[in-house]
Amino acid sequence: MLPISWTAIRLFLHVTAATVWVGGQLTLAGLVPGLRRLSANAPRAVAQRFGTIAWPAYGVLVVTGIWNVLAVHVDWSSPYGTTLMLKLGVVGLSGLAAFVHARARSRTGLAVWGAVSGVAALGALFLGVVLAGG
Repeated sequence: MLPISWTAIRLFLHVTAATVWVGGQLTLAGLVPGLRRLSANAPRAVAQRFGTIAWPAYGVLVVTGIWNVLAVHVDWSSPYGTTLMLKLGVVGLSGLAAFVHARARSRTGLAVWGAVSGVAALGALFLGVVLAGG
């Protein structure tokens, strides 16, 4: 068996948290129409329960993201650094949009901010893959 390194642990935690944050948003978006048929309150109740898992995962993403940046010693003026700055912005947008979404009261606000958070989360995931391959 290969040795287990801090790099492997760091990346495992980061990818696991991303799986919860991004995959959970996609799953929840797919469940909402069915939940509405069960009860008008079901989507909010399920989303609140998801939040108890998603927000700690987002926190792990931020902490392990900082750990990742410190571990790779980024040249911020390089293409890698530019891509990383874009990823950091998109990660922040996803979190901010999710925060606003959780406080929205109108169906339009819920839809718009949920979509912004989900698309930004997917963008961050894509940029993370680009960075890992770069």
